Amino acid sequence: MSRREAMTRLAAAGLVAGGVGAGAIFFHDRRRAEASAPPIPDWRVPPSEQYPPAAAATGSDPADNVRRAVAALGGMGRFVRAGESVLIKPNVGWDRIPEQAANTDPQVVAELVRLCRAAGARRVVVTDISCNDPRRCFARSGIAAAAGAAGAEVIESHRLKLVPAALTGLAAGLEVIEELLKADRVINVPVVKHHSLSRVTLGMKNWYGVVGDGRNRLHQAIDRSIAELGAAFRPTLTVMDATRLLVRNGPQGGSLSDVRAGNAVAAGTDPVLCDAWGAAQLGHAPDSLPFIQLAQQRGLGRTDLKAIRQV
Repeated sequence: MSRREAMTRLAAAGLVAGGVGAGAIFFHDRRRAEASAPPIPDWRVPPSEQYPPAAAATGSDPADNVRRAVAALGGMGRFVRAGESVLIKPNVGWDRIPEQAANTDPQVVAELVRLCRAAGARRVVVTDISCNDPRRCFARSGIAAAAGAAGAEVIESHRLKLVPAALTGLAAGLEVIEELLKADRVINVPVVKHHSLSRVTLGMKNWYGVVGDGRNRLHQAIDRSIAELGAAFRPTLTVMDATRLLVRNGPQGGSLSDVRAGNAVAAGTDPVLCDAWGAAQLGHAPDSLPFIQLAQQRGLGRTDLKAIRQV
């Protein structure tokens, strides 16, 4: 071996050793950060045999659909008590108007704000981490104006603070919205629509909008990541907006020809059942969607659509 070859091999060995050492330090620091991250609260209310796990209302008035669906579960007073803070998490990901069905309907969000206020909530926050420019997303979706007029504090994503949280699995190490961890109650309010990777995007997928930088990696194993987020975040209530249905070219859409009327809202304490209902609105059998199967296997809920009360 020549002197030059020996030096080259030594240098390569040094680079490998340095890489291993750096990797060990990285994973050690990551494990330490995860161990010190605050736990994610469980925002659920005690189950009740008096009420169904979910209820669905149909009609041309989105706000009235919300009222009737929530009333069938015992009313908002069952879920929100006087003096509590509530975070409402709609889908406000896209720079789209309501008619394009890429975001949660503003009337659905506003009615939930009013119901929380009527139940005595001291503070109601409406927020989401948008994919497009957050100011345009909140404005053009109509959610900023409608939720604000109903009495909510609307926080666009550029004003949010992200903090560590005890996430595991594919989301391990990602930060989450601080307002989420501070809330006494959390209401998840997705819109029912098509998704190019998971086929549909519903309630459990809506949790992508509470995690910060790095969430794109969750798309690499999207069904698993959706089920894992469903296990991590246990909302007080899930309200599924099927006022308009984006049936193609989701999740962003854009063409009105991709939208059809749904004229329905479902609310429930079982997030898997709510997702099963949402899938059915788009013509999918719940058992045909891997993320719903994985969530049910984890014991997060059930997919028996007969358990939903129609009101």
